[in-house]
Amino acid sequence: GRSGLQQGKGNVDGVAATPTAASASCQYRCIECNQEAKELYRDYNHGVLKITICKSCQKPVDKYIEYDPVIILINAILCKAQAYRHILFNTQINIHGKLCIFCLLCEAYLRWWQLQDSNQNTAPDDLIRYAKEWDFYRMFAIAALEQTAYFIGIFTFLWVERPMTAKKKPNFILLLKALLLSSYGKLLLIPAVIWEHDYTPLCLKLIKVFVLTSNFQAIRVTLNINRKLSFLAMVSGLLLESIMVYFFQSMEWDVGSDCAIYKSQDF
Repeated sequence: GRSGLQQGKGNVDGVAATPTAASASCQYRCIECNQEAKELYRDYNHGVLKITICKSCQKPVDKYIEYDPVIILINAILCKAQAYRHILFNTQINIHGKLCIFCLLCEAYLRWWQLQDSNQNTAPDDLIRYAKEWDFYRMFAIAALEQTAYFIGIFTFLWVERPMTAKKKPNFILLLKALLLSSYGKLLLIPAVIWEHDYTPLCLKLIKVFVLTSNFQAIRVTLNINRKLSFLAMVSGLLLESIMVYFFQSMEWDVGSDCAIYKSQDF
């Protein structure tokens, strides 16, 4: 089914339409100019749909409601702003928490795998299994703290900068969801490790760049700000994350500054 057509319908003079937004959290957005819209389409019986035209840019409010989900995913991978607006504003996706946990598990597994590959223990088998299990939990906690520091750095910069450039405060809840969704690139860490190759370090760096690019686009689309502010917000997050990484390294709790910083080893 089309993701944009699964949000319920209301009746206006016998014509079915997307429900009129009753609050700001329910308001739709034009994927072209980011203006608010009350509805996405109208159904004139027998499945005859008419997409709503934006009053501001005179273009369809959301052309993606007629697209196959695979096409939408491809456009999102290409970091198109229209696809991001469709996903963030005009659909109801509630997998942010699950996706975050799964991405952290992928990152923790990579760190744990690097740690086990670099260590050579001669302890009894039971002790090795116990130590490996707690090492994985430790890597998961460190990855979660570093990601939290990254988000806090972004939010702090936007909290200080945004009131100077806009009348209303940024919606941090929506931004957090956008950042979590745009971090889906971390799921590629597991295949990169499973099918290890001489080019694995390069693959991990490219995955990191892709995740940062997706986060950059998510910030820009969600808050409707220019590229400069989005870039500075992301740099602020990376700076605070680097401070957290340095702290863990000084305490010898971690094995690397980030999943993308991969030490070359003989496979």
